[in-house]
Amino acid sequence: MSYVNPEGDFNRDTKYIETRITADGRDGYPVEPGRYRLVVARACPWANRAIIVRRLLGLEDVLSIGFCGPTHDERSWTFDLDPGGVDPVLQIPRLQDAYFARFPDYSKGITVPAIVDVPTGAVVTNDFPQLTLDLSTEWTEYHRPGAPQLYPEPLRAEIDEVSQRIYTEVNNGVYRCGFAGSQDAYESAYDRLFTALDWLSERLAGQRFLVGDTITEADVRLFTTLARFDPVYHGHFKCNRQKLAELPVLWAYARDLFQTPGFGDTVDFAQIKTHYYVVHADINPTRVVPKGPDLANWLTPHGREALGGKPFGDGTPPGPPRDGERVDQTL
Repeated sequence: MSYVNPEGDFNRDTKYIETRITADGRDGYPVEPGRYRLVVARACPWANRAIIVRRLLGLEDVLSIGFCGPTHDERSWTFDLDPGGVDPVLQIPRLQDAYFARFPDYSKGITVPAIVDVPTGAVVTNDFPQLTLDLSTEWTEYHRPGAPQLYPEPLRAEIDEVSQRIYTEVNNGVYRCGFAGSQDAYESAYDRLFTALDWLSERLAGQRFLVGDTITEADVRLFTTLARFDPVYHGHFKCNRQKLAELPVLWAYARDLFQTPGFGDTVDFAQIKTHYYVVHADINPTRVVPKGPDLANWLTPHGREALGGKPFGDGTPPGPPRDGERVDQTL
């Protein structure tokens, strides 16, 4: 399977299943406790967003979660972490089975995160940007006491603006570097990426979080890329002007979030490295997974408290991860 675009520029297909799960059920899928299953892979940055938001909002008892393994083939993500390679709730070995249950001729990529309707076994949505916003705004009846306001109405316009630039220039920017098929395409992508990282460094030099005084959806979206930067994107995707650990403001910001309950405790560095270095065989044909970098420094003091703000505002952090959802994290 080839990921590099031989024509030069990498262009992501952004057409997703736009069905939404809403409080009023206008798309035919009302919010109901226990009805849906969130399918993710810890390796995937887009899925990592959903894992974080579900945990921050305390939706564990309302929305079950299924974990795919860190690698996949051309057909689908698979449940190879589960006994017998079958998801214990959906009773399927491949996520594609849920896509085909709703769209028998589905021809696009089988992506995570995806939410599946358990009674029918059919996928509802894989629209990852809207999915996390809906968890914040449509599932409010089931948020835990003290849950953060990740998408507060007064700040939505600014969150949307910042998030859009983060998506095009950073979240997708690293892929544009890694999957570029020509020198010119790569260098253009590289310049765009580091221009955006410099902008973020300037923005975060004087404020603790991206928008307002608490964590928001924008911070979630940036964090999942920053967490993967040194283990994967710096080398594998050739994003090597500097390591994250050599960008003082962003490195301190990333450590601040990593040490905040709900963020770092969702990150599985071993699965992340396995995914990128094994699956992208056209970039890394040996499939050898790097041993480094040393990750213990994620737990060092960051000093960002001096900028004010509180991660959860007047709310509270989530409790420890649930049994079966803990990351085997050796830093």
